[in-house]
Amino acid sequence: MVTTLDAPVVPVSQLRLALIGNPNTGKTTLFNGLCGLRAKTSNYPGTTTAVRVGTAQTGPHQKHEVVDLPGLYDIQPDSPEGRIAIDVLGHKGSLASDVVVVVVDTTNLTRNLVLVGQVLAQRRPVVVALNMIDVAQARGITVDAVALGRRLQCAVVPIVARRGEGLDTLRLAIERAFGQPAAIPADVPAAGASLEALTEWAEGLADACSTMPATMSSVDVMTERLDRYLTHPVYGIAAFVAIMCALFWVLFTLAAVPMNVIEALFGQVSTLLAGWLPVGPVRELVTQGIVGGLSGTIVFLPQICLLFFLISLLEDTGYLARAAFVMDGMLSRFGLPGQAFVPLLTAHACAIPGIMSARLIPNRRDRLATILVAPFMSCSARLPVYVLLTSLLFANSPTLAGVAFAGCYILGASAGLMTASLFGHTALKGRARPMILELPSYRTPSLTNALLAAKDQGLRFLRTAGTVIMTICIVMWWLSAYPKVAVPAEAETLRAQAASSQVSPADAAALQARAAVVQAKAEQAGSFAGQFGRLVQPAFAPLGFDWQLTVGVVSSFLAREVFVSTMSVLEGGTGDADVDAGVVARIRGMTRADGTALFTPSTAAAALVFFVLAMQCLPTLTVTRKEAGGIRYAALQLGYMSSLAYIAALL
Repeated sequence: MVTTLDAPVVPVSQLRLALIGNPNTGKTTLFNGLCGLRAKTSNYPGTTTAVRVGTAQTGPHQKHEVVDLPGLYDIQPDSPEGRIAIDVLGHKGSLASDVVVVVVDTTNLTRNLVLVGQVLAQRRPVVVALNMIDVAQARGITVDAVALGRRLQCAVVPIVARRGEGLDTLRLAIERAFGQPAAIPADVPAAGASLEALTEWAEGLADACSTMPATMSSVDVMTERLDRYLTHPVYGIAAFVAIMCALFWVLFTLAAVPMNVIEALFGQVSTLLAGWLPVGPVRELVTQGIVGGLSGTIVFLPQICLLFFLISLLEDTGYLARAAFVMDGMLSRFGLPGQAFVPLLTAHACAIPGIMSARLIPNRRDRLATILVAPFMSCSARLPVYVLLTSLLFANSPTLAGVAFAGCYILGASAGLMTASLFGHTALKGRARPMILELPSYRTPSLTNALLAAKDQGLRFLRTAGTVIMTICIVMWWLSAYPKVAVPAEAETLRAQAASSQVSPADAAALQARAAVVQAKAEQAGSFAGQFGRLVQPAFAPLGFDWQLTVGVVSSFLAREVFVSTMSVLEGGTGDADVDAGVVARIRGMTRADGTALFTPSTAAAALVFFVLAMQCLPTLTVTRKEAGGIRYAALQLGYMSSLAYIAALL
């Protein structure tokens, strides 16, 4: 092996490592093995592409910075990942590297050596980590690491990253490479050479330094049998549907417990603070604005963490690449890549983790298209609205109500796909980038990788929830709570009746509750949100919306499910968001100023279509701005979805 164990001690400030490799080579596993919990994920400066940066402990007093670059097959400037790699390898970026570690999948040596040759041509000190050597041996593949190191003129270290084997030798090879002149083999194609010339060089090198079995191993036979079904155009889709259903069943079942715990804890915190703080605006701000806003956002944290944990497990097994291959044919017709299936399915739970999971898509244009259409998928927050409005539409026909409910999901998904196709000809011109996909080997997933992925995405979400989203929640609460209005005469009369000695305790409690409802209705109507609803009501009049329904639409920009409680308050109820028969019956009886029914069939249908298609979620817009890298994409999403919803509701 071309490496030595007598490595010099290198000061911390002088050494930064860059990990580079093809997708599915175990690069992230190696990064986690080197850095563990000493890592953070952030966007590469000036881009929206995420990179991970961590600290590797290589000795009692030795710590080196490690940069985990996005996976890529070759270094080309026509993609964000390629440009980042060129910056880092060429000492042009803020994360310029001193030593480059190229992670190679030993079972696909030729394909991986293409990237090795491109990195060597950049004239940087290089160490090759020959990963998954155990899988190669199980397949009967042998690689002469010493001969390969001599041909490449750099250290070649066999490792098994998921078991931590060979990492000590790799650390010593890295330190040995630092400060040494970068050696470039004479036969390596020069930087900028054609991909064909790199490929030809890699094939010759792989043939010279490795041997393949004469017959397929039992592992290859099993892989071929599994792929015969999992990549089949019919069986593959059936398997995909079954696996995704299982994933979301686990997601909703397991996440429900911690979500309920979070809601209960925030409820207890709100109760305690309400008891400690004096009555007044400060208490309302803290309990309803801050605590209530955070509760409504952080409650999704278990779903986000569990989702990325499960996605990481699927990716590690090798199935995720096969699912993308199966879905690519269908989604590409609408200008979306096969990798978009995970974000779009995830958005049916909540658009926020769906948009965040679009990071799985390597191409920026395809990633933006997926982000922009993900909110069309009917998320769980829309369910109370769907239940209410379909119940109003088909009060005496549960079957038709069920059909309409299912139609909401179909309408949302169809609008998303058609929008992706439209954007492919306008705002995001171009077709979905053809997938360069090499199906990885099936392997046992890494629980460590999955846990770290869940931790990274959870912290990223909390940073967003703790800043921008909380600010939005506080602003929306303030608009709904102020200005304060005088206590209505009806409420004062009811409270006076409740205070009478001639009224029983039960009747007094009922009168006090009615007084609270009357006052809440007056406060909702007199708030800035209510005033704005009355102001913009003429714009919604063609849809059949009066000022009450318009206030419900405006207030639901905080969160869609707020619509039900707002309408309940305006009707004169308790503001309970649970859509039971009593709530539906009360809202069905709501009237306009002239005494006519508010929820006619046409108005209820228009409201239902509007909520299926409209962007009624400010936290989602916040995440879009952050993930897409600019407010213009959030503005496009809001303007387009709202316009489409309005036109469709009008029709």
